Amino acid sequence: MVIVNKSHRELREKAEKLAEKFAERAAKNDQESSFPFENFSDLKTEGFLKLTVPKKYGGNEISLYEFLLVQEKIAEGDGATGLSLGWHNGIVMDLSESKKWDERTFERICEEIVAEGKLINSCASEPAAGSPARGGKPKTTARKEGSSWIINGHKSFTSLAPILDYFIVTATIEETGEVGEYLVPKGAEGLSIKETWDTIGMRATRSDDLLLHNVKVEKDALVSIRQATFSPSTPKGWLLHIPACYLGIAIAARNFAVKYAKEYQPASLSHPISELSEVRRKTAEMDLELTSARHFMYSVAKKWDEQPHLHEQMGHELAAVKYVATNSAIKVVDLAMRIAGGQSLRKEYPLERYYRDVRCGLHNPPADDITLKIFGDRAFQE
Repeated sequence: MVIVNKSHRELREKAEKLAEKFAERAAKNDQESSFPFENFSDLKTEGFLKLTVPKKYGGNEISLYEFLLVQEKIAEGDGATGLSLGWHNGIVMDLSESKKWDERTFERICEEIVAEGKLINSCASEPAAGSPARGGKPKTTARKEGSSWIINGHKSFTSLAPILDYFIVTATIEETGEVGEYLVPKGAEGLSIKETWDTIGMRATRSDDLLLHNVKVEKDALVSIRQATFSPSTPKGWLLHIPACYLGIAIAARNFAVKYAKEYQPASLSHPISELSEVRRKTAEMDLELTSARHFMYSVAKKWDEQPHLHEQMGHELAAVKYVATNSAIKVVDLAMRIAGGQSLRKEYPLERYYRDVRCGLHNPPADDITLKIFGDRAFQE
């Protein structure tokens, strides 16, 4: 990763200041499984909710490379806040690039994000259908009723649930069997949040369940007909916010382990454990993992930004970044815990939270088996 210009540096510096604040609040939010409202208030104040909004609508229109710089640094302070922020900004970036919405609708949402700090996220996963990345059709349904739509269903993994202003809900259209995306405001009658989020990691994302009972929305709430969420033929650069987040967590774990090793001196030694060859070997392993994964991720992001004509050919590279970065992040946190030893399991230290949070990356799209299938199939198709 290279900060190549003034814009990159300023962006990272702003993110670093926020990350320092978020790190102080992270343990409490994790223990209580409470949403980081204070963090998002700070993000709104500092303009981080409009980073990917096009400039013509008042946003910053940052590049994918810059987006990852922000994601990595925010997640270094608090992984749950980083991942949650990434979904909002990533969705906006995707809508800007894909232009799959009516321009007037997109403009209105962007203006609300800029002026009021509105938040948006996609709600596609379901308890019954599983991950949409595996091709399952939503059990949630939408049917026409006059000039309106009636939506019924149950969504899971709704990150940012307590604070979202708009839910992009996928539903199978009863009349056609197509999968539509509906823009549903939080105040819609029949929409409710069921507090189900009780996991070992990423507890503060509050990815609760979304319940839709005869939710009535206007005709223009149907904003698009959905294609596959992830496919090598439909690459989504914005999904690199996921590996960036987990690398940020790994960096935090690495930095804690190095600081701990410099300061901890057991009675059996006349010096801190940082002078032990085994500690230095493990530290070198952490840095090698991070160096290779970060260079890979940022080089692919740079290619995405600078060579848009190659986007359709980059599906396998994007999937590979997520696979490499997520697994490297898990290895780095494991090594950090080995350096700290049994102390790494204590709640007073952040390593056990990093360990729990970083594991969640395996279950964000695309899953490892999907990536391996892409590469296996690709090898025999050449």
